[in-house]
Formats: sequence, C-alpha cells, structure tokens
Amino acid sequence: MRTLSLTFKGSLGKKHSLKLNYASGDLDAETVRKAMQEIAQTHLFTKEGEDIYQQPLSAKYVDTVSTVIFNDEQK
Repeated sequence: MRTLSLTFKGSLGKKHSLKLNYASGDLDAETVRKAMQEIAQTHLFTKEGEDIYQQPLSAKYVDTVSTVIFNDEQK
C-alpha cells in the first residue's frame, strides 16, 4: 500500500503528521505543497489550543509491503 505522509509544524513548534491512504500516486511537489498550504490556511485542526497544521514542512510517499507468513482464512 502507498500512503502520502504530510508533515507540518504546529503553532507550538511541534511536528505533526497527516497520512492519506487513498491519495493519487503521481502527485508532483508543486501540487502537494499547494494543498498543504491550503490545509494550513483553514486553521481547522487544533488540539489543546495548538494549530497543529500551521506550516508545511515535508511530504513523502511511504510504500508498505506485506509479507504473509501464514494465512488460515480459507479453512
């Protein structure tokens, strides 16, 4: 599975992540940066008085590979 992981700096200086499981797999830096800036400008996400997505810091795709050791679901 491929996940888009966005990292922001909050208003108190802490780092916060936003992970999107169903994002397009071919987004460019300009598109993602613009979307992150729009998220930051909404000021909708707060926790304990902190605006947690205040400043975009980074974005990356994270690929997860599952390796099945055994699967008894068919029994």
